Amino acid sequence: MTSEFDMTLFLSPVLKGAHATRQRHIRQAERMHEAIRERWGCATPWSWKEKHTRWFLEHYLRCSAPATVYYYALTAGLIRRRKA
Repeated sequence: MTSEFDMTLFLSPVLKGAHATRQRHIRQAERMHEAIRERWGCATPWSWKEKHTRWFLEHYLRCSAPATVYYYALTAGLIRRRKA
């Protein structure tokens, strides 16, 4: 296994919709992964807890537009669905 986590492979079972939508979810999940890994040290989304996702949405994105937070919340929902 490589040291870099493959977010595309992780999300592929739950991704549906247009190609652009799938790419947006992957891009956003990778950004979430980077921020959470830097802040909390969690190497993979399998080790994330609800507090990590909540921190990202509430604190990391606090200066972002409401639409941006909404789209990241959709991506977080996909990650939750994949972990379940």
